[in-house]
Amino acid sequence: MSQSSSRSSLSPPAGAGRDDHETGALALVRQALEKLRFGAVHLTVHEGRLVQIEVTEKTRLTA
Repeated sequence: MSQSSSRSSLSPPAGAGRDDHETGALALVRQALEKLRFGAVHLTVHEGRLVQIEVTEKTRLTA
């Protein structure tokens, strides 16, 4: 049995330029992956820029 929930506790850097946006986006993806034990990280890209990171965490229960 598994339980699934979506988290959005990651926030983008404020006032970021293109280089800052790329650096901040990579940092947010790394942060999402480091926090996750079981689940998925879904990235949404619009016009070549990362605009959304969706993290779905699964909790696995043992009998």
